[in-house]
Amino acid sequence: MLIYIEQLTAFLGWCTLINMGLLLFSTLMLALMKDFAINMHSKIFDLDLQTLPAMYFEYLGRLKLLVIVFNLVPYLALRIIS
Repeated sequence: MLIYIEQLTAFLGWCTLINMGLLLFSTLMLALMKDFAINMHSKIFDLDLQTLPAMYFEYLGRLKLLVIVFNLVPYLALRIIS
């Protein structure tokens, strides 16, 4: 049973690291290429140019929340109990 918990802890640790990297990458790309992303997404999905920055902010917030709830918190809980 201990090996299983150690493997699960390692798995969640790597998931957290990878997902935090993706979150950081997404944040940097939206910060550095905001105008390009807005123009591209407004044309592809026929969205209003004024609402896209709010949608990006909401996307990053939800992604961060999902990473914390489903990766980081279980990882920390397993680290505490093992």
